[in-house]
Amino acid sequence: MSKRIAILATNGFEESELKSPKEFLEAQGWTAEIVSPEAGTIKSWAETDWGPEYKVDKVLGEVSSSQYHALVLPGGVINPDKLRTNEEAIKFVKSFFDEKKPVGAICHGPQTLINADVIDGRELTSYPSIKQDLINAGALWSDKEVVVDNGFVTSRTPADLPAFNKKLVEEIKEGKHELQHS
Repeated sequence: MSKRIAILATNGFEESELKSPKEFLEAQGWTAEIVSPEAGTIKSWAETDWGPEYKVDKVLGEVSSSQYHALVLPGGVINPDKLRTNEEAIKFVKSFFDEKKPVGAICHGPQTLINADVIDGRELTSYPSIKQDLINAGALWSDKEVVVDNGFVTSRTPADLPAFNKKLVEEIKEGKHELQHS
């Protein structure tokens, strides 16, 4: 069955953390669309400097979670920090959790989830520098390659992308997940 996945990003996303999941999801025969507050293109960060621009498929204000089977939040230091202060982005992210749809977040990507108020009591991982922020928001943080909590998939760094991509596909194939806690 064909699936449609939103990849929410803005300028300053870590290139590998968008490119690798997008390619892996598309290899399943699915559609992975870059959704952004900006129209046109967004510029990546490629490890130590600015990287290539990526075409935005859909502008955030023109889509809703009901159009997608899952959400991916790439990291990078700049990207999640911008998204976490964008009310439209926060509502979009929160709606995936409300609808119990799979969500994947890697590296600094979970920072956006703090402002969406969706991680209290959830097990996750992230880039180590945001560990305490996530714990302060109620997350149960683990230092593992990939953590899955009821359709919520997280990983630490680009080195974890193979495990992240594999688990993300498994969770999307499973579909909606009923939470074990409120």
